Amino acid sequence: MTAQPQEWIRNFVDGAFVDPDPNRAFAAVDPATGATFAQVHEADRGLVDRAVASARAALAAGWADRPVRERADLLRRAADRIEERFDEFVAAEIADTGKPITQARELDIARAPANFRTFADVVSAAGQESFLTEMGGGRRALNYAIRKPLGVVAVIVPWNLPLLLLTWKVAPALACGNAVVVKPSEDTPSTATLLAEVLTEVGFPRGVYNVVHGFGADSAGAYLTEHPHIDGVTFTGSSATGSHVMKTVAPRVRPVSFELGGKNAAVVFDDVCLDEAIDGLSRSIFTNTGQVCLCTERVYVQRAVFGDIVAGLVERAGRLRLGRPTDTATTTGPLISHKHRQKVQSYLELAEAEGAEICTGGGIPAMGADLDGGSWIEPTLWTGLTNRDRVVREEIFGPVATLIPFDTEAEAVALANDTDYGLAAAVWTNDLRRGHRVAQAMNVGMSWVNTWFLRDLRSPFGGVGLSGIGREGGESSLHFYTEPTNVCVQL
Repeated sequence: MTAQPQEWIRNFVDGAFVDPDPNRAFAAVDPATGATFAQVHEADRGLVDRAVASARAALAAGWADRPVRERADLLRRAADRIEERFDEFVAAEIADTGKPITQARELDIARAPANFRTFADVVSAAGQESFLTEMGGGRRALNYAIRKPLGVVAVIVPWNLPLLLLTWKVAPALACGNAVVVKPSEDTPSTATLLAEVLTEVGFPRGVYNVVHGFGADSAGAYLTEHPHIDGVTFTGSSATGSHVMKTVAPRVRPVSFELGGKNAAVVFDDVCLDEAIDGLSRSIFTNTGQVCLCTERVYVQRAVFGDIVAGLVERAGRLRLGRPTDTATTTGPLISHKHRQKVQSYLELAEAEGAEICTGGGIPAMGADLDGGSWIEPTLWTGLTNRDRVVREEIFGPVATLIPFDTEAEAVALANDTDYGLAAAVWTNDLRRGHRVAQAMNVGMSWVNTWFLRDLRSPFGGVGLSGIGREGGESSLHFYTEPTNVCVQL
């Protein structure tokens, strides 16, 4: 399966695709080959203004007043239609990201309809708080809360899991009666655009879902977050960009939900089942070429099994197959771009300068033929470093990890928590009590025990520190995408 070349990837505003301006274009590049497969129309400030006005008009036309059951039904119809056009989404995802077809099918695209169905169910079942207030003298009052949509929400999504994270935000936003203006990453514009077709086909009113393409500074991202008629911003991406967005919206005191970077730790105790731990760690280090905010970049291993874990992970890394994304035997794709590869390469060089011992990888592979033009890099493991070294402290976002030994549980907890980030952690042990104890001691938003990336979409998702603000998932998402109004009635 290959994505069909197209001349333009267009903006979508007020229920229609916008004719592109050839003077405002940038290339959509296949990361596996480095070849351009489309031109993307970059939105100017005027087009962003139109998108925001369209969203506000959709609210004024009654979108937010529709019964919950109607909005939930539209979400379920969207899920059905994504599945009917499943192969088109897979092809678009592969063209944008270069990820293996197996992952695109089983993770990225499969999660999109699951996100829509989950939030259709959550919003349909959500209740509201009420309190009966006793005031003495036989007087009472009834307090109850109703929830209203924020309004127009800016949805800014990254390039690593573009459709998965887009639908993770759009589904609850629409379920709650908001209208959205989406700014996908400039590196992955295709699936957000294809989703516009789907939502139109199943009957979402015009203006409820808009897509503007472009970059951050002096482009669509800045125009959107600076806009005076945006009522909230949800953003997934780097901590530095999140900080900038927060400064931008601060004068207008707009609510934000940020899922930012991570320098996630795994803690492996010596009572663990070695094969299970090694398999789990190899997934958490190398999935999506390490380009997942939840991936493990720091592995702390109890000294008695340190050598076994290192050897096992080196062996698992040797099993990975870098290759053409459409080949079902391929397990590992390229990095998203040459620019990002330069960043990851700089950390490979820094690790050597800091005294790392390279256990495997550390370079750029020869892929042959047209794949040599892609953004490929070798899966890499290091030892010989400590928490004082920059490569152990700074997010790299590639298929790399540092392995460090420890002796005691207290030492492991201290090492894992010695970071400015706080997104996720994984604990590997066969001691049930210790698993609970250490998982709870991690200063993170999410702790796994003897697994990784296992998600119940109703549970809270987010981080602490430089890893973000707020929680999404289940009713946590409903709380962000709505504002409560308390009504007090004296009885």
